[in-house]
Amino acid sequence: MGYAIENKLVIAVASSALFDLTESDAVFRHHGEEAYRHFQRQKKYDVLPRGVAFPFIRRFLNLNRAYPDQEPVEVILLSKNDPDTGQRVFHSIQHYGLNITRAAFLGGKSPHPYIPAFNVSLFLSANAEDVRQAIAAGYPAGIVIPSGVTDTEEEGELRIAFDFDGVIADDEAETVFRDGDLEQFHAHEIQHATVPHNPGPLSDLFKKLAAFQKLEMTREQQNPDYCRLLRIAIVTARNILASERVVTTLNSWGVTPDETFFLGGIEKVRVLRQLKPHIFFDDQLTHIESAAGDIPSVHVPFGVRN
Repeated sequence: MGYAIENKLVIAVASSALFDLTESDAVFRHHGEEAYRHFQRQKKYDVLPRGVAFPFIRRFLNLNRAYPDQEPVEVILLSKNDPDTGQRVFHSIQHYGLNITRAAFLGGKSPHPYIPAFNVSLFLSANAEDVRQAIAAGYPAGIVIPSGVTDTEEEGELRIAFDFDGVIADDEAETVFRDGDLEQFHAHEIQHATVPHNPGPLSDLFKKLAAFQKLEMTREQQNPDYCRLLRIAIVTARNILASERVVTTLNSWGVTPDETFFLGGIEKVRVLRQLKPHIFFDDQLTHIESAAGDIPSVHVPFGVRN
């Protein structure tokens, strides 16, 4: 019997998202592929520094420890390396104790065709072209943006923050705003307040995380001393006038975030610095660039603003 990957919440991660490959990439850019391959073989047992997505991936994998019977989540390495040059990545994975046991080594090819084969709900990479190809093919993906990496080992909670339009939902509302103005956007959203938005590129991830969140709530009800492991937030530039359709959409999916912020033009970074998410997803680079120095951020290049 094959491994039931369809029963898992699966994240695929490129080595460029999981680890800091700045030194390796410089060798490739300045000296070419053969020099890169030689460099990686020479450094095979040198542990790579943690990358932007590392704190998120480590905590995501820890969800299995709380549910050992189900082991509901999995992380798969999707690498453009070959197995030879990819050994340094695997040794680094083992060094950090990450339970990642499955991988695809694609020898320079784009990983995106294999996203559905692994039932992936999110593909993370620092390679913008790979992510854009995935999004263009209709697959969930994001570009990790360089930022500081802070990973407090003793802190077990996983905090994830999402923008709404162009990330969880489609870009319908953003199209109205682009073709009109803020007043027309508000009028459109009020008129369609009872009509759920169509799903966006990360809707599947959001729904599956919300299903896990319900397991956490049940456990907390059974044991008031239980500390929940997952916290989900929506941080949107919408204001309260455009909030009802968001609620309608979430209710239609049967999901409830722990926190929702309708900021109405206030810089998102002001809330994000208090929330301290381990990863933040947004479709607009302007919001991400202001947060990236402090907050591990992912650009989802989807919709009319990309």
